[in-house]
Amino acid sequence: MQAVDMISSLETGASRLSCKHHIASGSCFRVARTRSNMCGGRSPLVVQSQEPILLRAARGEDVERPPVWLMRQAGRYMAEFRKYSEVIPFRERSETSDIAIELSLQPWRAFQPDGVIMFSDILTPLPAIGVEFDVIRGKGPRIENPLRSHEALAALKPMEDIESRCPFLRPILSGLREEVGDASTVLGFVGSPWTLAAYAIEGKADRHCQQTKMMLLRDPQLLHGILDHLTEAIAEYACYQIDCGAQVVQLFDSWAHHLSPEQASEFSLPYAQRVIDLVKAKHPETPLIFHANGGTGKLDRIKNEITADVIGLDWSCDMRDARAIFGKDQMLQGNIDPMILFGSEEDIQNAVRKCVSEAGRNHILGVGHGVVQGTPEESVGIFCEAARQSLY
Repeated sequence: MQAVDMISSLETGASRLSCKHHIASGSCFRVARTRSNMCGGRSPLVVQSQEPILLRAARGEDVERPPVWLMRQAGRYMAEFRKYSEVIPFRERSETSDIAIELSLQPWRAFQPDGVIMFSDILTPLPAIGVEFDVIRGKGPRIENPLRSHEALAALKPMEDIESRCPFLRPILSGLREEVGDASTVLGFVGSPWTLAAYAIEGKADRHCQQTKMMLLRDPQLLHGILDHLTEAIAEYACYQIDCGAQVVQLFDSWAHHLSPEQASEFSLPYAQRVIDLVKAKHPETPLIFHANGGTGKLDRIKNEITADVIGLDWSCDMRDARAIFGKDQMLQGNIDPMILFGSEEDIQNAVRKCVSEAGRNHILGVGHGVVQGTPEESVGIFCEAARQSLY
């Protein structure tokens, strides 16, 4: 079945919500009276919309409650999503703008989170620099020609002419901005240099990261060269996402858990910080989130070596401890165990209450990793609603 036919069959008789007809609870509106007119009467109330709550919070502004969104927000736990994933290959879904917009909006329509993250993958920019990949259903990403030699590094292309190499990106992000308006924040994302390097070297997800760790030990110069190239490419790709409409960009260090704290300070954190510096040089006003999966044990280093506006926490660290390390002024994100969403309504509400209490202000609520396949959809709704009820 062709992608366009799939969209037509699934969306017959239904239309996307328009921001003109819907106001999410996280988008603040203020009502102001104008001065009395010359005839002694009052002018009509004027409603002026503010920017969405997650964007304001990520900038460090005071907000009335913690914003909420979830990683892997669009995913296999939603039946509506599986209607696409079961018949359309991943890259076709993520690189066909109408499909990617639809998949990005599904959780927003269902649960009204304060962030709408585009449906894509951290590997999506790799073909633009000469590293082809595919995502095999049930097995995950596969790179047929892994980066394991100086010759392969020399053959990499710079990240240039993104408009033609990734023509789907602009319509996806601009389309999402048009759909949600000020009712939610549109998030872009990229993988960290370390995580993309590990994928490109392994050729697939590997529980031991064996090929990459061997390179780290036997030929660190080659690994640093790969990291250098990816750093420049990722920064360009992130800047382009912002140019296309992303209001916040998250940097995922998904494979941080493979590194010791000392290794992270050599092979991950400096390159992530360079991405942040390069993006901020072009877009100083755009908030950046750094999320390290497996950051526990490295939080002191992250505090001292990463200057992201928001620090994402996985669920294996205690929010109270994280707050003590980063201090009250650092915006933190997370970090509820996603398995809590398999619990009762009371379990979910209690977990939200505890996390919000321990984080205090300067907090974006979310799960500490992705929403797990099989998660009851109604639990995600309960989670988001509990956040909206958590007024400061």
